[in-house]
Amino acid sequence: MQGGLSSPGALSHAYVQHPPLRCDIPDIKGLFYDDANRFLVAPTADRILYWKIAASTQSGPPNSDPINEGPILSVRFSLDQKAIGIQRSSHEVEFRNRETGEGCSKKCRADSETILGFFWTDCPTCDVIIIKTSGLDLLVYEPQSNALRLVESKKCSATWYLYTHESRLLLLASGMQCTLFTGYQFSAGGIVKLPKFEMVMSKSEANNKPVLAAADVHIVTVYGRIYCLQLDRVGMALNLYRFYRDAVVQQGTLPVYSSRIAVSAVDNIIMIHQIDAKVVILYDVFMDSYAPISAPLPLLVRGLASNSKQAAQPADQQSSAYGGTLYGEGWNFLIPDLICDAENGLLWKLHLDLEAIAASTSDAPSILEFLQRRKSDLSMVKTLSLAIVRTTILERRPVTLVAKAMDIILDSYSRSMKMVGGAAGVRRTSEQNQQSSFQPVEDSRVVSQEPPGTMIGPVINTDSASGVESGQSQSNSGVEHGIANLAAHVDRSSLNTSSDSDGITNTSRAVSQATSSSQISDATGKRPQVVGEDSQPLASGTSMQHGTHVASVAISPIEMVQSVFVLVEDEMMGDPAYLIAVIMEFLRSLSKAGLKAPPDLYVMMTALLACSNRYAEIALFVSNKILEPSRELAMQLIDLGRHHSLTRKLGVDMLRERCLHHDYVAALLQDGYYLEALRYARKYKVITVQPSLFLEEAVAKNITPNLAAVLSFFAELTPSFKTTSDYSRYRHILSEMV
Repeated sequence: MQGGLSSPGALSHAYVQHPPLRCDIPDIKGLFYDDANRFLVAPTADRILYWKIAASTQSGPPNSDPINEGPILSVRFSLDQKAIGIQRSSHEVEFRNRETGEGCSKKCRADSETILGFFWTDCPTCDVIIIKTSGLDLLVYEPQSNALRLVESKKCSATWYLYTHESRLLLLASGMQCTLFTGYQFSAGGIVKLPKFEMVMSKSEANNKPVLAAADVHIVTVYGRIYCLQLDRVGMALNLYRFYRDAVVQQGTLPVYSSRIAVSAVDNIIMIHQIDAKVVILYDVFMDSYAPISAPLPLLVRGLASNSKQAAQPADQQSSAYGGTLYGEGWNFLIPDLICDAENGLLWKLHLDLEAIAASTSDAPSILEFLQRRKSDLSMVKTLSLAIVRTTILERRPVTLVAKAMDIILDSYSRSMKMVGGAAGVRRTSEQNQQSSFQPVEDSRVVSQEPPGTMIGPVINTDSASGVESGQSQSNSGVEHGIANLAAHVDRSSLNTSSDSDGITNTSRAVSQATSSSQISDATGKRPQVVGEDSQPLASGTSMQHGTHVASVAISPIEMVQSVFVLVEDEMMGDPAYLIAVIMEFLRSLSKAGLKAPPDLYVMMTALLACSNRYAEIALFVSNKILEPSRELAMQLIDLGRHHSLTRKLGVDMLRERCLHHDYVAALLQDGYYLEALRYARKYKVITVQPSLFLEEAVAKNITPNLAAVLSFFAELTPSFKTTSDYSRYRHILSEMV
């Protein structure tokens, strides 16, 4: 695609939303990003303008603070936003109290050292850290006296540094090639010093040793893990490092296809922007997989006014629609998910197009796992997940594949319920044998207890506990065993279940893997065994406990029934055997996840079996509690019993077993057993059934003693009955019968 501007409707897995935040204010001295407060800062000669970057980059006019005139190299607000730090030169940092307007400065020796930068920290021992070529100064800022107090100096040489507030990690580069690194993490939990390590650089021509630049190293945080990505320009590869308290481990290598790249992290997905090719490649390193999600695709601009005439225009003319060029020279990628176009005064926010990603693969279980790990665009995640399950059923994909998809959905829901403290409705049986490998990462201010290789899954709340069992019930293992045994009785001769889900291939992913498999490093297999079993990864600056943020992403069993099975039932009535087999697998998945099926599902199951005239299997499933007893199921069995008396008896017996006295008495009356109903009503004091129903049956039988007994019964059970019109009427009928 020429110029890198995607035409409206072009396929892309990542996009920026138009309009961007416009900060093209005259006379500003550059644009700076304060990642600790998510401020975009634009200083002028005597003021600092800043925008708070929220979920959307669209914003109103900026806020402003007065400052003294002078050069500005960088700007950072304190974490409580009561002070501003301004680096004035390579030898001075000025600090200004925003409330009083007073200021103080920290200077270094101009003849022997240079200030590389500074940042504010929530470390308990200091407020500000100044990075110099000779080491670090840890300072406490005292706003009352408007002074800086030196707490500690750490001596070490540094050519350049890298720091992100999200990770709280500081990397200091040194050595002839700048490949030797010293690392510190400054968080509320204290200071952690990492062991020194060296990054890998491929050898180039003789006597030519490439120097690693700060622009070639990126710190990203995904799934609560801290990674460092280092570009090897000679080897055309991106080396991936993982940080532990006592080791730094190279965990893999990602291929690159451009000498200029940029890195972003959006919703725990690593985006590698190939600047020259003007495309972006997405990686999901969950489970330590380093294969791309899809083939390289361009970045899309959403929200531009579009028509067919505009789509046919050259890319440079399309670029004028928003005032810039994608991947232009002025683009500065701000980790994790922002792009600052300094030349045009624009700020873009990166997004994932989950719908496009889902549409690019036919591997339903794989894309469902991917979606369940997302925490942005929650309504889209749920909508896509339900749509994918529906489609796999409507397309009559192999039952094994549908079962795997349902396992993923229900396992995610079950895990979410446990994460929020075992909300009412989740079974607790067999938890010792079903230890979840998903562990919440602790707050960024402490070091995570996650062992190497542990999966970190999304913590998901739910707005509905419907359809989840409360109280004690039959063992999950027993139910699952029963389903497995009785499934053999289900006639599946018409189903094509021989195909395995492994036969469903992801075309786009296969292409991507084929093109890059030869270039993927075997660093993982050859990684040094320096990380012990007790080694703890560094915690990121953001907690993984996103329960309050992803309240709607978990799909409950009742939502599966309402949004999947109910919607596909009509279309599947021509082939009920397939849907029955799918529901059987869903019941097995529910049992495995420790969840209870909604009663409506059992009602649907019996209707499908009856439609196929498979009443014997209904009796088998009911007697073995595969179809769990409920009022809804009992009434369905009674209704189906119009064509099969044994099935009706199953429903009536279920009402009695469930102690549904009113319904049981009504069912006996419908069958003409009014004396049995009367005896039952007397025994359990059922006063909700209308006396007229019993009296009508007694009159129809034309047995005088029986009618007298019924009148006497209701007169004794309900004294007010004697004042009703029914009593007078049937008393008169009795007198005529005598």
